[in-house]
Amino acid sequence: HTKDTVSIKDKSSTVIKKRPNSSLVKGIQLLKENKVDAFVSAGHTGAIMSASLLLLGRIKGIKRPALAAYLPIGKRGKVLCDVGANPDAKPEHLLQSSIMASNYYSYVENFPNPKIGLINIGSEPNKGSELYQETYKLLTKTPKFIGNIEGRNILTSEADVLICDGFVGNTLLKFAESWVGTFTDEIKSRMDEKISFQVGSKLMKPIFKDLQKRYDYEEHGGTPLLGVNGISIVCHGSSGPKSIMNSIFLAQRCIKNDLLKSTQENISNYSK
Repeated sequence: HTKDTVSIKDKSSTVIKKRPNSSLVKGIQLLKENKVDAFVSAGHTGAIMSASLLLLGRIKGIKRPALAAYLPIGKRGKVLCDVGANPDAKPEHLLQSSIMASNYYSYVENFPNPKIGLINIGSEPNKGSELYQETYKLLTKTPKFIGNIEGRNILTSEADVLICDGFVGNTLLKFAESWVGTFTDEIKSRMDEKISFQVGSKLMKPIFKDLQKRYDYEEHGGTPLLGVNGISIVCHGSSGPKSIMNSIFLAQRCIKNDLLKSTQENISNYSK
């Protein structure tokens, strides 16, 4: 629909200048001009983040935006933040990520007063790199922080909001996506080994289908870029129609629940 296209080979920081007539840049420009209420794209993730930051700007008080992914675990689910925006984060960035992600979980996912956990290699305060030790100290000043969460406890911990830098978060998210597919394929393969397995599989089929649907990323849509002054949703590069539809629904929830205003208020309240 536009003259330009943004490819994976394009450098994120130069997209606005070199691809001004791309749908990605034009869409975010429309959001900046208040001609649309949200932007949703399955395009170049780095380009979406860069263009959103440069054109929309940051919410007042935010040092760096962050990507927050919803994980369909348990009855309430969890939010993992950051999942790729800041691979070289500083402690204050992770602190702000916890505030933004908690706000998102409260207002958009509709689960107020979430508990916050810091993903780390051990539960003790002095575990991990300097980044995580210093982040731990900052998070202890927040009322809902419950401590470090080890990898083996990510799925079962009481934490609703899981905080980490973008490198760790992106790796975890992609591992989770691949694990679901691999586990499903393994079950299907084992079912063909014995007749008794095939009989049992027919009885278990409704459960398998329900679990497969629950953990399918297409059912939950994209990931909001928190901290920019506009609703910008980043979708999976291989998103199908269902995922795009659910991403649009997510954008609608962000608008309806006034995510930008509540983020601004929570950041301001913490800064006082």
